[in-house]
Amino acid sequence: MHHNIAAPFDRETVKSFNAGDTVSLSGIIYTARDAAHKKMIELLKENKPLPFDIKNQTIYYVGPCPSREGEVIGSAGPTTSYRMDAYAPTLIELGQTGMIGKGLRGENVISAMKQFGAVYFGAIGGAGALMAECIKSQEIIAFPELGAEAVRRLEVENLPLTVIIDCNGSNLYETGKAKYRKIK
Repeated sequence: MHHNIAAPFDRETVKSFNAGDTVSLSGIIYTARDAAHKKMIELLKENKPLPFDIKNQTIYYVGPCPSREGEVIGSAGPTTSYRMDAYAPTLIELGQTGMIGKGLRGENVISAMKQFGAVYFGAIGGAGALMAECIKSQEIIAFPELGAEAVRRLEVENLPLTVIIDCNGSNLYETGKAKYRKIK
């Protein structure tokens, strides 16, 4: 099934996704990689606010390349998601509903997704230029000292994604392998 979704989205919307669904995501999302996630968790431990309200938000695991003249952003392909696995459950518990990246997720993340209601989207690895074309504006909102890993607020239009893990724990990486085995 294909979904045209506006971000941010709530936990009720999360329930409409199934592993394997395709999504065109438009609206506001945020970027953060492992260094930014670590800083956000440190802020929480110090009882300080996060740089943005995490409730109903989607984080894209990306460290975009510098933009050339006339570009909104440089190449913006996904980074490997497992690097955020130590931090993601805390943010999901606080209300984060979406994550965009590539690769496998740990059981701790999947458990939090099932308990609190979140979705993991896969972005197209190796297609950073395509992903960048879907980004209509960007602004660094936190941790500029991290360079490409600074937290950015992105406005996206029709960002092409696939639901990898849904809020029931169904995992396309697992169901895809099982389907292939049956075909062989």
